[in-house]
Amino acid sequence: MALTRFARHAKRPQGFCVKVAASAVLGLCFVVVWSIFSSPSTSVTTRRESFDDINEPASADTKLVDSSRTQPSKEGAGRHERDGEDDNKIRSESDLERIEQKPMNRSASSPIDVHQSEPVTREKTAAKPKKEKGEIKLPNQEASETEGSEDSENKVGEEGTEEEEEVVIDNGEETSNNEGETKGDGDLVEVVDPEGIGNAEVESGGSKDGGKKRKAKGPVFDPKAHYSWKICGVRSKHNYIPCIDNESGRLQSYRHSERSCPRTPPMCLVPLPHGGYETPVKWPDSKMKIFHKNVAHPKLHAFMKKHNWVMEYGEYLVFPGNQSEFKGGVLHYLEFIEEMVPDIEWGKNIRVVLDIGCQDSSFAASLLDKDVIILSLGLKDDLVDLAQVALERGFPAIVSPFASRRLPFPSMVFDAIHCGGCNIPWHQNGGKLLLEMNRILRPSGYFIFSNKHESIEEEEAMSTLTASICWNILGHKTDEVSEVGVKVYQKPESNDIYELRRKKHPPLCKEDENPNAAWYVSLKTCLHTIPASIEDRGTEWPAEWPKRLETLPDWLENKEKLSADTSHWKAIIENSYFSGIGIDWSNIRNVMDMKAIYGGFAAALSQQKVWVMNVVPVHAPDTLPIIFERGLLGIYHDWCDSFGTYPRSYDLLHVDHLFSRLKNRCKQPAAIVVEMDRILRPGGWIIVRDKVEILDPLEGILRSMHWEIRLTYNQEKEGILCAQKTLWRP
Repeated sequence: MALTRFARHAKRPQGFCVKVAASAVLGLCFVVVWSIFSSPSTSVTTRRESFDDINEPASADTKLVDSSRTQPSKEGAGRHERDGEDDNKIRSESDLERIEQKPMNRSASSPIDVHQSEPVTREKTAAKPKKEKGEIKLPNQEASETEGSEDSENKVGEEGTEEEEEVVIDNGEETSNNEGETKGDGDLVEVVDPEGIGNAEVESGGSKDGGKKRKAKGPVFDPKAHYSWKICGVRSKHNYIPCIDNESGRLQSYRHSERSCPRTPPMCLVPLPHGGYETPVKWPDSKMKIFHKNVAHPKLHAFMKKHNWVMEYGEYLVFPGNQSEFKGGVLHYLEFIEEMVPDIEWGKNIRVVLDIGCQDSSFAASLLDKDVIILSLGLKDDLVDLAQVALERGFPAIVSPFASRRLPFPSMVFDAIHCGGCNIPWHQNGGKLLLEMNRILRPSGYFIFSNKHESIEEEEAMSTLTASICWNILGHKTDEVSEVGVKVYQKPESNDIYELRRKKHPPLCKEDENPNAAWYVSLKTCLHTIPASIEDRGTEWPAEWPKRLETLPDWLENKEKLSADTSHWKAIIENSYFSGIGIDWSNIRNVMDMKAIYGGFAAALSQQKVWVMNVVPVHAPDTLPIIFERGLLGIYHDWCDSFGTYPRSYDLLHVDHLFSRLKNRCKQPAAIVVEMDRILRPGGWIIVRDKVEILDPLEGILRSMHWEIRLTYNQEKEGILCAQKTLWRP
């Protein structure tokens, strides 16, 4: 009726004003209706792949994170599927890399104090470049219109629904109102508040009370937190390994029988050795001698009195050439094995080896010259666990109890497993320990077992067990020189022989039993079947080294991604890491990539005199089998727990977008920084690439530990931080 009345008035001579008023009313109504149906909750947030392409606008058709991706994939046992092809590109050259080609200046050491930064609102404010001395600024840098960014790995919403968290730290202790801990292999969906409101209301997916509202979580590190550190008051003192050492006080054993972490992550700093700490001997001289005080151990003196392959000479521990646990030397021992089994060609078809026991690191030292990379597994027994000595010498080693749980490796990855002079009861408890060796050993792989004193009962039990799992014994001899009996077994290459067994014991594992599941998984008393299809991993032996590093196996999907990942890290390392951040690589030997994907970072360093431990987080896509296939080392780990190694083990830690993936997993992300301080040697380096909102408070934590910040570099919302650990202890 109102519109009809307006129309009649419009026909009159004085109706012009009425026409204008009607148009204004209709326009206002349209604006109101449009604002109602276009609320911020329906806005699209575009994402970037990495901060390497920061100057390139994000694609308008970038796929959104779907809640359906939070469910684990059911396809491909042991391999997680990557979702979204567009989100998973890896750029071999980018704007950041081109800028990194220019020489980077090292910033002057800043005063040692507690750094405090203001909270960064990720959704609304673009990070501003810092103005510290020595910092590189981008020319013609403009704020990006898109929000969020991705690194080279496909981010499938792992950060999760954010919750508000309050953390107070004083004297190394922390309290949090977030009592629970979210763990699991499934990816979580990040809920982004487009308006940047801190108290955004988010519906809890999958909850019975769907109407329950949750508050958005703050940043990974609390930018307002104050850190006051203290020395860890533990029995193991400077050798403290949190998830391995037993600090209960009531128990007499020094180590846990299985991995067991403290309920609250340690927020204290491990002390230096009582006699002080010396800068480690450079490689390759460290093969022959190391500083005794750096590996001081209560039982090391007693061990050296009974073994001639390690001696004390002044302030050094000296390792005479060719000396070994075996008479005749380690070279004679290796030649004896080659004579028994000529098919074993060290450094060609045998590249990745697991050495059980880590007693005599001369085995690893000798094979290293033949391009064989050996990972020594230090067990819980102090009398034979010399993993710290091996790491100080520059050899790969980890510390892990081995009793009732699987080792943190995927299936079918080791070319050979060596157990020299070990007294492990392989035949007990249904042969669980040997079945674990069968799981991680490659089809047609070799198990080399040697022992000086083996009883008739143990020999018969071992023969019965190996026959039941169809291992073929290739040789069994006693060396007259070393007086050591050596047995070499070979795992079958197909499932056909399993069907010929009279007794189906141990039985074959069920089809739904994932052979790659290894993190806190109990040992099984079953045999995993061997892949039969050529499209499956394990049916073909890898190419000989070094072709193996670049050869792409037939079973690998998305080969372009692996090639791009290698090119990506090769460009960054050559153009930036080697010359632009001030690291003296002649002092670098032990390196860890704390969030590896395809091993591209390690592959780019393959020509350097370093070895890289590639850590694949348990919540990330399972790419560790690919890393082993390339002839590199790696391990599964959850960074909410401590790593299985001695303090002061590594010279360099590489951290690429790790912290931004752990928002909803760890109770206290700052404990990861404490763990980094524990495993890094004084004088060691870290390179962190992540979001600015993470790097700013991280820099404050490092300053509170008296680390020297060597370089900070920001580009919009992404950046690099390079820092060096000092000798400071509280």
